Amino acid sequence: MEQWAVRCQGLTKLYGKVVGIEGLDLAVPAGSVFGLVGPNGAGKTTTIRLLTGLSSPTSGQAWVAGQPVFLESVSLRQKIGYLQETLAFYGWMSGREFLSYVGELFGMSRRERERRGEELLELVGLQEAAARRISGYSRGMRQRLGIAQALINSPQVLFLDEPCSALDPMGRREVLAVVERLKGRSTVLMSTHILSDVERVCDRVAILNRGHLLLERPLNQLLREYPSSVFSLEVEGDAGPLRDALGGQPWVSGVEAEPVPSGLRIRLHVSDADTAKRQLPRLVADHGVALVHLELARPSLEEVFIRLLEGEKRTG
Repeated sequence: MEQWAVRCQGLTKLYGKVVGIEGLDLAVPAGSVFGLVGPNGAGKTTTIRLLTGLSSPTSGQAWVAGQPVFLESVSLRQKIGYLQETLAFYGWMSGREFLSYVGELFGMSRRERERRGEELLELVGLQEAAARRISGYSRGMRQRLGIAQALINSPQVLFLDEPCSALDPMGRREVLAVVERLKGRSTVLMSTHILSDVERVCDRVAILNRGHLLLERPLNQLLREYPSSVFSLEVEGDAGPLRDALGGQPWVSGVEAEPVPSGLRIRLHVSDADTAKRQLPRLVADHGVALVHLELARPSLEEVFIRLLEGEKRTG
């Protein structure tokens, strides 16, 4: 089995003088759920279109499922699945009929289409709606049907472009549950700007900005490399004076306080974590309240992402 499901070297796409993506070096381990993240215009969709053979590069090379993308794009499409951001269906078809239709386009026999279609309807949780017209599906249901059609050919690599964009919370939850079920079945490369979705389902992440790769890491390693600058504490007693005193400390950049029955729960943003560790117990004691809980909060991917982009602005 190939170690890398997706690889690219120096991948570049220019639109005149505008950079779509430039000098991208990337390696996606086989069997992983890989998050490609960045703000709008970062180059996520351009990258996916290049890796699926739907767009030709200005320069660079790419391999998917062991095949060079730009030399064998037709045969490559038998090995990949692709869900684009904007979906289009025949609304008069049922979900079951649509999957059969897509299977027929791949040259599958009727028996094979029926078997695979039922497998996928179960995987994405649409068995009960399989006979209903797609025009009556919610947006989340359509998105899950889109994932099913992208899996009809049992692809080695599945590309999802903004699969949760514009979905309500329930729709996002349902789609992410499907992605979680795919772990170990296919390699998934998912582009998104919703960072909490990446934290939930991805084991590896690449961050793009303005057409360039900022970094690529296993998610857990990335969060360890950028320790949190937020403390969470809970105190008992009259904590109003403590809250005001914390806001006046030079090493505190922000204070968020939430009343609880016995006192306050405080989320403290700091510029110097070492100073905060030394000073917080003393400040709490000086203000006559009891410290119930104190911890350095786990950093979020959003926090790391913002710090990276702010650092790039300062240096760029």
